[in-house]
Amino acid sequence: MKPEINSQSALGLKQTLALPDPLLALAPMQKVTDLAFWKILASYGGPDVYWTEFFRVTPTWKPEKWILQSLVENPTHRPAIAQLIGNEPESLRRAAKILMQYPVAAIDLNLGCPAPVVYKKCAGGGLLRDLNRVDSLLKALREVTQEHGILFSVKTRVGFDSPHAFPELLALFAQHPLDLLTVHGRTVSEMYRPNVHYDLIREAARSLPFPVLANGNVDSAERALQILDYTGASGLMIGRGCIRNPWLFEQIRAARNGIALHRPTGRELLQYIETLWTTTEPEDSKERLQVEHMKRYLNFIGQGIGPDAATAASFLHQIRRTSTRKEFFSVCHAFLDHDQPQDLAAYDLPPVYDKVGTPELCR
Repeated sequence: MKPEINSQSALGLKQTLALPDPLLALAPMQKVTDLAFWKILASYGGPDVYWTEFFRVTPTWKPEKWILQSLVENPTHRPAIAQLIGNEPESLRRAAKILMQYPVAAIDLNLGCPAPVVYKKCAGGGLLRDLNRVDSLLKALREVTQEHGILFSVKTRVGFDSPHAFPELLALFAQHPLDLLTVHGRTVSEMYRPNVHYDLIREAARSLPFPVLANGNVDSAERALQILDYTGASGLMIGRGCIRNPWLFEQIRAARNGIALHRPTGRELLQYIETLWTTTEPEDSKERLQVEHMKRYLNFIGQGIGPDAATAASFLHQIRRTSTRKEFFSVCHAFLDHDQPQDLAAYDLPPVYDKVGTPELCR
């Protein structure tokens, strides 16, 4: 890979970060936000920046080919950040050097993955129990990215089982000046429970001298603007919300500019699901395996199918029991073959603000 391609990628991200509008980013989700999903999301407007699934780095690591494909074939024409997960400074340094041979806008260290298979190996969110190790990893990656002129970012949660050490973690980030920090406002132990510590994201945005993205329960344009207003973050990272609603990034842009939001109809959502099937289906896929793969997406999409929570629950109950393409799309057509607008926001999320306009400190 030509070095100037990396320089152009990094420059593109720097220019994006310098824009006055909040940066909108795709949250990486393993086995979900892959190259096929990037293609689909870009066709709906998409985010400003894409994160790869994580490269799982070990001393004998070689880049996972299917993740590299997202970088090499990036169809979005927008910056892509290579995400690393691991716990050894030299291994991560070596991995960063290898990935810099590809068109990456930045190297990202994952300090937030809550999956037990990851954190039990002292990686991802598990590193938040060992801030001395975090310090050594930040030092190693900051040095190698500066040496090669590539930006360095981190995605973190606010703690492992408690946010009590979050101020110490912020101090570490300040010592190894990042180019970008994403704060998922939950602890590792809280997984994806409804409450988000937006007050801690606000603390990070106020105290650190570099951009901070807010992550957690961004599932509608209205909620996105509330989170930005309360936290003062430089932008938003969105995962589950944009899987459920690929129009979400464009809706947020429209809301910020006072433009009427497009509310997709049931049939438009049905078309999106059909596109997911055809775009993500491998050539040699078995039908049942593809049905199971699609349920990864439908578990998120179903949470916003309306007009009420009971309808969403009924849809999910039925879709989870399908095993053939015919059964799968029979359920989808039964619920979505209509022209009624769909809000596609998850039901029963706690508010960002309370009824009198005071920020809800979701602790």
